[in-house]
Amino acid sequence: MPDTAFLMLVLVILAALVFDYINGFHDTANAIATCVSTRALTVKAAIFMAAILNFAGAMVSTKVAATIGKGIVDKDNVTQMVVFAGVMGAIIWNLITWYYGLPSSSSHAIIGGIMGAVIAHKGVAALHWAGLKKIVLALVLSPVVGTIIGFAVMVLLLWTFRNHAPGALNNHFRKMQVMSAAFMAFSHGTADAQKSMGVITMALVSYGALPVFAVPMWVKFACALAMGLGTAAGGWRIIKTVGKDFVKLQPVHGFCVETASAGVILGASSIGMPVSTTHIITSTILGVGLSKRLTAVNWNVAYRILWAWVLTIPASALMAFITYSVLAPLLGR
Repeated sequence: MPDTAFLMLVLVILAALVFDYINGFHDTANAIATCVSTRALTVKAAIFMAAILNFAGAMVSTKVAATIGKGIVDKDNVTQMVVFAGVMGAIIWNLITWYYGLPSSSSHAIIGGIMGAVIAHKGVAALHWAGLKKIVLALVLSPVVGTIIGFAVMVLLLWTFRNHAPGALNNHFRKMQVMSAAFMAFSHGTADAQKSMGVITMALVSYGALPVFAVPMWVKFACALAMGLGTAAGGWRIIKTVGKDFVKLQPVHGFCVETASAGVILGASSIGMPVSTTHIITSTILGVGLSKRLTAVNWNVAYRILWAWVLTIPASALMAFITYSVLAPLLGR
């Protein structure tokens, strides 16, 4: 008779790695949309670079993984089915937003998914509200910070190089943008792969394979690899929305967006705050657009993005709730 608990653990690990893979191609735009739109790199070259640096960034730290794994719910209220349903809710929402080319947050999706599954399992009281408050506050404030920093850095760059001809300036920054895109890809890896690391480690603790929450090296490597492979698969739908439809960018703008975004993301990752790379880079693009003029921003696209952001946590929570409610009785979990 097979060990059903072990089989559920395997399913959770596979689902988390699939989520990481989807996160890779879903969020590829975060690292490379601006350098593709300004023609600093071709799509293939940008995706290849992003895949390698996403992998490298994912191997650096586990502070965000610990926040995800311990900040949403106490381990006593976690079962394999809770984690599996939570991940599936996030995967479903990510695929829906990818299909429609909307740069929604994988961070929001996994948090909403775990919340929905926990509520289905034990009710609202089982949520770790102190930890959730910290997580949600970081996710809400990060777009505001990104917009302000994007605006400020762009104004500073334009003032510094105010006496340079626009053509020569953009040729110079097109080369610089390769480095800023690499910086952004690395920072994306430090933030986003850690969500799956946290989920898998949470499942290992629930199963009893780990006495305390500590991310094993094999989990780090597997999540980093899945993220890198997903990034290599591309994600042109979202690249087009972020890099071309939202704000028309020149190389100097792209350099500003990527550098400012990467700085915010690395700063947050260093203190274990699970910010959304999608929200940060999109909001810095907004800040850069506003530094030009209000009409530089495609507000129709902005509204679509905003609605995707607003709906992500409740939508992924609902899908996880339904997944748990359907599967738990069938599997006796």
